[in-house]
Amino acid sequence: METMDIALEAEIYCPILNEQHNYIDKVPSSITHGTRCPCASRKDKVYYTHATFYAHTKTKRHIAWLQELNSNKTNHLRENEELRKTVANQRLIISRLEKELNNLRQLKKKIE
Repeated sequence: METMDIALEAEIYCPILNEQHNYIDKVPSSITHGTRCPCASRKDKVYYTHATFYAHTKTKRHIAWLQELNSNKTNHLRENEELRKTVANQRLIISRLEKELNNLRQLKKKIE
């Protein structure tokens, strides 16, 4: 039996919504395995400390990204709903295929 190694990856940063339903930065107080920011200023960059990630949130590119999130909220909500539907459909397809595979395995055992 093969063993699978678990790879710990950096978390993807997600800003929070304030009372006015605007995205704002809330830098994690502790960063265990690193944090990646989707603002695309440096896609491969992983921040390993609170201080370095906090400094990143003050960059022009990150601030512009946050403003873009706030101006396109409805698009993100629509996209999120579409993705939920896609995941639900994929789960149904996977379930159907698993049942079909199990039936074929049982048929194969009967034939052997």
